[in-house]
Amino acid sequence: MPKKTVANLTEADLAGKRVLVRVDFNVPMDKATGAISDDTRIRAALPTIEDLIKKGAKVILCSHMGRPDGQVKENLRLTPVAKRLSELLGQEVVMCPDSIGEGVTAAISQMSNGQVALLENLRFHGEEEANDPDFAKKLAANADLYVNDAFGTAHRAHASTEGVTHYLSPSVAGYLIEKELNYLQAAIETPQRPLAAIIGGSKVSSKIGVIETLLEKCDKLLIGGGMIFTFYKARGLSVGKSLVEEDKLELAKSLEAKAKEKGVEFLLPTDVVLADKFDKDAESQIVKVENIPDGWMGLDIGPESVKVFQKALSNCKSVLWNGPMGVFEFDKFAAGTDAIAHTLADLTATGTTTIIGGGDSVAAVEKVGVAEKMSHISTGGGASLELLEGKVLPGIAALDEA
Repeated sequence: MPKKTVANLTEADLAGKRVLVRVDFNVPMDKATGAISDDTRIRAALPTIEDLIKKGAKVILCSHMGRPDGQVKENLRLTPVAKRLSELLGQEVVMCPDSIGEGVTAAISQMSNGQVALLENLRFHGEEEANDPDFAKKLAANADLYVNDAFGTAHRAHASTEGVTHYLSPSVAGYLIEKELNYLQAAIETPQRPLAAIIGGSKVSSKIGVIETLLEKCDKLLIGGGMIFTFYKARGLSVGKSLVEEDKLELAKSLEAKAKEKGVEFLLPTDVVLADKFDKDAESQIVKVENIPDGWMGLDIGPESVKVFQKALSNCKSVLWNGPMGVFEFDKFAAGTDAIAHTLADLTATGTTTIIGGGDSVAAVEKVGVAEKMSHISTGGGASLELLEGKVLPGIAALDEA
């Protein structure tokens, strides 16, 4: 269902109102310095925050960071986030002592229109992940309405994503969630064709749902990453020491058969880059997939496969990419992933819609330096996968319908 968004709220709806905004400020921190090493998620929330400021709301942000498991962990406080956000907004962000309680109520009562406050790490309270109604009620007590702009947590029914919507009205989506839904749902429901999906990653088991859904929707399916060896073994090929999910061999066969039945072009790499051990400095060799020797493991797709994939993608109008082609963290085994990233950047420039579906694929396009060239980069790994699988995301389902 289309959801009501911040864009539907006017200055009259918002001026002087206390707005609780769920954001995803679970940013990576440099352990040595305690500084934020990547502020992408903070910047992604700026359009919603700036719109609320402009419309005269009192903006109360809430987020989790890390996995403190209901304990207060000093290294997981959100103080560095408040500091970075203050710099990005050009105004001071008030850092609250907790996410609920008298100290928070006192801080919020002092706020003036257009001011921004940040609550302390929600997960310092175990009740957050348990979606405890009492905790949700306390969280909602300091606000008049609710905005969810944390797509990365929308697949979880937590107190701050689902629970608070029972106590605050209206409950609407922020601009980031709106953009995610527009791109990801359109890619699946009304794509420009041909639509290709590139699915990588190490295990078939973590991508079964998305592969099955995509076989119903796309014209071409390109498979890379460690999961290719489960498909090869299912075909009766020898895969050396490569990663294989023995209990998924029948599934791999059935997925290939389903692709054939549906008329979906199903592409597996034709050559692979092998290593004698799992190490960035391992000895390597490139072989055809039919010739993988014992004692070697595949860590990337080969140069011939890259050409085959590029040819298959060349006429596509929409491309969805989730999961790397190999162990791209090791430079020696990053060529396949790098080549796909550059290929998609080039296709975007010619009018193809390219969507990077969260997780490691995002890290890959950022590492290669082509992130800015893609049509859309999803901020949610698990959430984007579940949305592509057609699952209902509780954090979005709970919002008001348009």
